[in-house]
Amino acid sequence: MNVQQTVLERYSAGANEVQTNLCCPVQYDSRLLELLPEEIVAKDYGCGDPSAYVKPGDVVLDLGSGGGKICYMAAQLVGAAGRVIGIDMNDDMLALARKYQDSMAQRLGGNRVRFVKGYIQDLALDVAAMDDYLKQNPVTGSHGLAQLQLWQNEQRVQKPLIEDNSIDLVISNCVLNLVAEHEKRQLVREIFRVLKPGGRVAISDIVSDESIPQALKSDPELWSGCISGAFHEKEFLEAFKSQGFLGVSYDKWDAEPWQVVDGIEFRSVTLTATKGEQTPCLDIGQAVIYRGPYEQVTDDEGHIFVRGARMAVCERTFRYLTTGPLKDDFIAINPAQVKDPLPWCAPAGTLRPASETKGGNHHAGAKTGSGCC
Repeated sequence: MNVQQTVLERYSAGANEVQTNLCCPVQYDSRLLELLPEEIVAKDYGCGDPSAYVKPGDVVLDLGSGGGKICYMAAQLVGAAGRVIGIDMNDDMLALARKYQDSMAQRLGGNRVRFVKGYIQDLALDVAAMDDYLKQNPVTGSHGLAQLQLWQNEQRVQKPLIEDNSIDLVISNCVLNLVAEHEKRQLVREIFRVLKPGGRVAISDIVSDESIPQALKSDPELWSGCISGAFHEKEFLEAFKSQGFLGVSYDKWDAEPWQVVDGIEFRSVTLTATKGEQTPCLDIGQAVIYRGPYEQVTDDEGHIFVRGARMAVCERTFRYLTTGPLKDDFIAINPAQVKDPLPWCAPAGTLRPASETKGGNHHAGAKTGSGCC
């Protein structure tokens, strides 16, 4: 089965005729839908509403933007200071989204949305530019293929479609499951690459509660229908954690499955995560107290937080826990006197007594042990 061709054909059909079996029932914000053309609303195929995670001023990237519904909803939320980029590989879907771009710009009070042709698992490759290259340089043999690959590599470096560290929020609505299995790891790696430090992820997609057998994975109808390419519910979280994302969690989880195939439940979820700061881990004497309710928790970097205890943390972790998405779970403890930073090299779960934040030797890194960040 050619996954890319199967998906292209299914969604080209969806751009021309409404495909009711391609979407889950979703309750969108009706106020955001009022500005949208009816055709875009009708020809949207999603399983959640990642637009709910958009903040004013965000630069938003919508993976697999289709007819542009979520992009135009997000554009109302980012405001004049923000912008929205929709990326899709399907010419018919891009044509549908761009069909209303001028009228939507007038309704929004500015053109803050653009749609680009690309692969969500290869966000640096400008597929529209590649199409132009191929018109001038058709590939007819191995030499031509080698030249194309050289051009692709140069284009990714010199003029990436989506640049490194350029996006505040990556969203997607029921699209990651459509990517070929061997490219899913690269897909998550690309999301990490384009996000700014502190950038966020809000991915609505389909997950399975059991491993999917090869017979189902080989079914073009099930794959293009958002079924057999779904992540397993645990593996979806693990894919983002293993790439280095922090706070990876399911913010939404449909109790009832969307479909059941051969006894396997397929349901809609929304995964959220954050890209941490890409800075050195330095100790300046800070600590945090985990509020509870659990006896202790371990974060995605292996730090252990005991309820009610002052736990030593590096400056980077301190900022994430006290100003990021977990800020309501932690109490910030700053030292009375900040001294020169030292490289962090304390064991996971190191306590920092109150006396240390009042003065004296404050460096957890000065204690013996392993477990450097």
